[in-house]
Amino acid sequence: MLFLRLEPPQLIALVIALVVGITFHEFMHAFTADQLGDHRPRALHRVSLNPANHIDPMGALFFLMAGFGWGKPVPVNGYALRPGRIGMAYVAAAGPLANVVVALVGAVAFRAADLAGVLGEPSGFAWQLVIGIVEFNIILGLFNLLPIPPLDGYNLVLPFLPLRTALTVQRYAPYGVIVLLLLILLPRAGSASPLSWLFEAAQAITLALTGA
Repeated sequence: MLFLRLEPPQLIALVIALVVGITFHEFMHAFTADQLGDHRPRALHRVSLNPANHIDPMGALFFLMAGFGWGKPVPVNGYALRPGRIGMAYVAAAGPLANVVVALVGAVAFRAADLAGVLGEPSGFAWQLVIGIVEFNIILGLFNLLPIPPLDGYNLVLPFLPLRTALTVQRYAPYGVIVLLLLILLPRAGSASPLSWLFEAAQAITLALTGA
């Protein structure tokens, strides 16, 4: 239970960061799809900043226990989107972009609060909360940009492929989940994590943004 080993202030801060990151990520998918002509996400109450509409309890539990998880996917009808196939790329890009914006806002808030001296010690709740929001959103944004189905990076790249190539790639999409599981579970089998670069990059970006 990876994150359940954390101290209570760190764990609470992480949970809040997770809720903020997933909520904005899924909201922007739904909002963008709605603006481009697919109104099913609105009918399903996904064009909302209510975390209850976006957090998958099982996905959140897996995140706390195993270090990976998921929110409720936003159902999108690509045929209803404008302008055609490229519309799906816009919807896919909206989620990671939302995480970048949240991370930037969090970093600005961190620097302002740090200058004002209201964050306290690095081990304290306020410090851990703001840093957690920044770093988790960077991780979430980078991870989702991987071009592996069902991640956003796959749906971001697919519309730009020639139609015949895209149809061929789509046939192998169901195996994407297996690839993701291997990437996540390999470190638990004693192997080096193929995603270590991603977490190192997220830490470096967090440091650059916050100066912490």
